[in-house]
Amino acid sequence: MLRDRYLHQPILSDLKTHMVFMGGPRQVGKTTLAKYIGKQHFPHTYLNWDSREDKKTILARTFPGPSKLIIFDEIHKYRPWKNYLKGEFDKYKDRFSIMVTGSARLDLYRKGGDSLMGRYHYYRLHPFSVAEVFTPQGLSVEAGKELVFSNSLDKKRQKIFKDLFKFGGFPEPFLSKDAKTLRRFHNERLDRLVKEDIRDVETLRDLSAIQILVEMLPEKVGSLLSINSLREDLQVTHKTISLWMDILERFYYHFRIRPFSARRIQSLRKEPKMYLWDWSQLEDEGAKFENIIASHLLKFVHFLYDTEGYKAELYFLRDTAGREVDFLVTINKKPWFAVEAKLSSSKISPHLKYFHERLTIPYVYQVVKAPDIDFFKDSFRVISADKFLSALV
Repeated sequence: MLRDRYLHQPILSDLKTHMVFMGGPRQVGKTTLAKYIGKQHFPHTYLNWDSREDKKTILARTFPGPSKLIIFDEIHKYRPWKNYLKGEFDKYKDRFSIMVTGSARLDLYRKGGDSLMGRYHYYRLHPFSVAEVFTPQGLSVEAGKELVFSNSLDKKRQKIFKDLFKFGGFPEPFLSKDAKTLRRFHNERLDRLVKEDIRDVETLRDLSAIQILVEMLPEKVGSLLSINSLREDLQVTHKTISLWMDILERFYYHFRIRPFSARRIQSLRKEPKMYLWDWSQLEDEGAKFENIIASHLLKFVHFLYDTEGYKAELYFLRDTAGREVDFLVTINKKPWFAVEAKLSSSKISPHLKYFHERLTIPYVYQVVKAPDIDFFKDSFRVISADKFLSALV
C-alpha cells in the first residue's frame, strides 16, 4: 500500500518551525499520511474530534509526555478551534509539533477567533496521480521552464493511467482495482459527505436538496457552469445555490476554474468551469478525460504553491467569440503552458493556435488519450496523456 505520499518530505520539513494543516477530500489519505509521518519520525499522539475519548483529551489539554507530534483530526468541527490551536502552539511549540487534518478547507474555514497567520503552513492532499504512482520519489520541476518528459514508451506508465482513469485516484478503489469496491466507495463517500461532514459544520435546513445538487453536478463537468440554470432546476434562490456550491467546494466535492483575463483577448469574464475531485464518478468518456487532466493540473499548481511558494494558478481560455482552450497554467499571472485535451484527434486545435499567438504562451500541448503518441508540429506538442501527466506531480 502506498503510504509514503508526495507531501511527506515538505510536511516533515515545515513541522520543525510551524504547525502543518492538511486538507483534502474525505478518504483521500490524510489520516494515513499523518500517522505514517508520525510512525516514521516521531513519538506521536493521534486525536480525532469525532471520538468521544479523544475529545475529552483535547478539551482537557492532557497530552502524553513523550509525544513529539500531536495530530488533530477534524478539529475544525470545534467552534473555537483556531484560538485553541493558537494557544497550544504558542505554549508548547518547543515541546511538540502540531499537525491538523480535516475534510474542510482549513485555510478558508473561518469560525471566529484570532488569526493563525504566520503559525502554520497549509497543504492540500490530492488523490493519486500518474506521476506520484509512477515516480514515488518525486520529480524536480522548474516553474516557468519546459516540462521534462521521459523518452521511453513505458507500458507500466500506460497501465497506471488506465487504472486511474477507470478507478480514480482515491486510495481505496485505486488500490483494490475492483468495480464493486468502486461502486460502494461512491455511494458511501457521497452519503457521508452530506450527512456527516457538511451536517456537522454547516447550519443548513435542507440537506436533501444538497444531495440532489451533488447528483446533478457530474452532468455539468467541463461546461460553463450557470448558477441560474441550477437555480431553476432546484427551484431555489440564486443566493442559496451559490452558498451550496461554495460549501461543496469547501468540502472538496468539486473545484472550479475561471477564465483567464488579458487585454490581448476579449476574455469571457463570468462563468467558471467545474470539475469533480473524483473523476471516476463520470460516465461520459470525454468529460472524464477532461476531468482527469484538470485534476492532475490542479494538483500540480497546488503543489507548487503549497510547497514552493510559487503563485501558480489554473485557468481556462475562452473569448467572447466562443474560442476556447481547456487549460492554462500561469506563474505570477503570466502564461506558462496551455493544454487542450482530446480523446483521439492529433490535428492541432485552431483555438490553441489562436491563443498561443495572441498571448505568446511559451509551451503548448495537445494531450490525447491514445498511447504512444509524442510529436511536434511547429511549436505545438501532441502527446499521450500518460506521458504528459507523468511530468507533473
